[in-house]
Amino acid sequence: MSAMKKAAAGVSGEAAVEAYLAAVPEPARTTLEKLRASIRAAAPKDAREAIWYGMPTFLTTGPVASFAAFKNHCSYFPASGRVVEELTAELTAYTTAKGTIQFPVDKPLPAALVKKLVKAKLAQLAEKKPGK
Repeated sequence: MSAMKKAAAGVSGEAAVEAYLAAVPEPARTTLEKLRASIRAAAPKDAREAIWYGMPTFLTTGPVASFAAFKNHCSYFPASGRVVEELTAELTAYTTAKGTIQFPVDKPLPAALVKKLVKAKLAQLAEKKPGK
């Protein structure tokens, strides 16, 4: 288990996210803190934070966005491969896979891009609501 996951074990919600971030080495910690602020600004006011699959995550009726630090990069997880597909043209500067966007440990994703990613995921969650 990584130091970040160990730090977040046994706590929940925002406190678990704080513990996770406290265990992330610089410069990735500052990068993820900026990303977290961008997600928070774009997410609905009722979004809550938790550790989900070992990563800090914003949740509403489902996961909106997760993020994590790795040895040589940071990643943003939109919890949907469709979001990455929909925004492919705007993600050409990043390494992407079906459900992840990788970026340098010292350079967070731009806030405007994060807003688009969050809005795309929220639209998907809205499609899944009962009665739609």
